[in-house]
Amino acid sequence: MKVIFAGPTLHGANLPPSTDYELRPPARQGDFFGAIQDGANVIGLIDGIYEYVPAIWHKEILFGLSQGVHVFGAASMGALRAAECSAFGMVGLGEIYEGFASGVLENDADVAQSHAPAEMGFIPLSEPLVNVRATISQCLERSQITSAEHDQLQDAAKAIFFKDRTYRRVVWSAIQDADRAGAVLAVLRANNVNLKLHDAQLLVESVMSTPDCRFIPDFSWTFEATSVWNGMFAIVKPE
Repeated sequence: MKVIFAGPTLHGANLPPSTDYELRPPARQGDFFGAIQDGANVIGLIDGIYEYVPAIWHKEILFGLSQGVHVFGAASMGALRAAECSAFGMVGLGEIYEGFASGVLENDADVAQSHAPAEMGFIPLSEPLVNVRATISQCLERSQITSAEHDQLQDAAKAIFFKDRTYRRVVWSAIQDADRAGAVLAVLRANNVNLKLHDAQLLVESVMSTPDCRFIPDFSWTFEATSVWNGMFAIVKPE
């Protein structure tokens, strides 16, 4: 059994139909452990929920690894957790993961975005900073904006709260001339770089290509089932 936790990051993705994995909503605390208990041998973490509920716990990931579960992370919460847990065996994928792992990215706000609920297909309602930064930089490389505009746009994008960040809001916060602002907005939209989706697709490919069986753990660390862990996740052992 293979499980991928994803929501807004995969919205609009042109993924081939597959019965090779089960797509579940963005993970919250307990969901990862639940997938392991359901029999998952391969788990891919893309999106997670954290604002109003406890986020996926690192110890859930360590438990999965200790049980021989293949664990991948990319694009969003998955990239952040992979950077934090790669030393223990979690596999990170993509440019965003590399950013967190190297320290170029340090804040979970860099990948955060607001979105509609599951009933509406997790439609993105704002733009994540990693996508906006990549788009602005690409437009500069293509000489579609000036260096000064690039810097102004980057500063504006970073200053806007993640729930309010749209290309329109970024442009109108950075460029005062209405005609130029309209032209720049059109350029950004036409050259949108969806870095999160690109990395998420790498994860889907990796999950699909990984054998649906657990590996034999051979780590230098041992999973410790603390009293807090046992209190949260009581595991019924067979007699």
